[in-house]
Amino acid sequence: MKIVLTGGGTAGHIMPHLAMMDDFKKHFKEIVYIGSENGMEKDIIKKQNDIKYYGITTTKFVRKKILRNLLIPFKLLKGIHQSKKILKQEKPNVIFSKGGYVSLPVVISAKKLKIPVIAHESDLKMGLANRLAKNKAKVICTTFERTAKEIKGKGVWTGSPMRKNLQIDKNTAKQKLDINSQKPVLLITGGSLGSQFINKKIREDIQNITKKYYVIHLCGKGNIDENLKNIKNYRQIDFTLNMGTILSAADLVVSRAGSNTIFELAVLKKPMLLIPLPKGNSRGDQVDNAKYFNSQGYVNFVEESQLIDNSILQYIDKTFDNKETLIQSLNKANIQPGNKKILEIILNNSRM
Repeated sequence: MKIVLTGGGTAGHIMPHLAMMDDFKKHFKEIVYIGSENGMEKDIIKKQNDIKYYGITTTKFVRKKILRNLLIPFKLLKGIHQSKKILKQEKPNVIFSKGGYVSLPVVISAKKLKIPVIAHESDLKMGLANRLAKNKAKVICTTFERTAKEIKGKGVWTGSPMRKNLQIDKNTAKQKLDINSQKPVLLITGGSLGSQFINKKIREDIQNITKKYYVIHLCGKGNIDENLKNIKNYRQIDFTLNMGTILSAADLVVSRAGSNTIFELAVLKKPMLLIPLPKGNSRGDQVDNAKYFNSQGYVNFVEESQLIDNSILQYIDKTFDNKETLIQSLNKANIQPGNKKILEIILNNSRM
């Protein structure tokens, strides 16, 4: 049995594959990954053992760059041609797609070659790639129950894959991170690429924030501020795959509102303050995610527009003061990883 994995562009389309990797290795003799030629998925996947990686031509729809978008049809056709050649050579039993612009040429080619595709949609509302690929997939697994109901005939609510061993003993995690402070540990994350807005808001008030909290700031590659390296109780990290230790040490998390991140934090019962990427900078998926989780009483959230003239510290303090209520809501929700359900669907729909 052989499986092809595809998806990329951001860690949100890559990490769920890693979360499923142990399960895949138990059931498939070969694992192949088709991603972009120079995207972040190439660096991440190539660190995994025994996974063959193919890079194809890809292109992303960029809302503010109309001329660049004119090249999409030509690059898409090239990517489809490359994908079809790879799939003919590899002859997989099934394809698991996590969406993103990287996945579309692979899914289109798979349909032409009659290779079953199982897709997964993380967000409340389907992304463009998964919408375009919907008719080419046998099943679309979803993080949200409401999303599955809207994808009539193909949607199955599974939850999101979650990386194993993400949670360890809190004191052990603090020791591993060499945190000696008795202050609450505040984790700041803007996603795999970092968030310039969140970075700015944290740093402009970092002296006051660190009076109350020990701050771990995942700021994104290339975003370390050398001028702030010596501030007490403030640690900057550009990117890490060792999220388990950091999450286990955290008492409170300030984050963007990508679905995979929220879901993992919800499973770990971590109080959250979400700052979603605004609709003008995206299709609005993070705003939808944040509003939904807030409506259920699982998180606090604040829009970027509310922070422009206000300190972020007041919203952090409000969330910290409300953390026990948030934890109780998450305990009642009993949100569980979707690994088992997703694996069953993939295995049941693989061609023999």
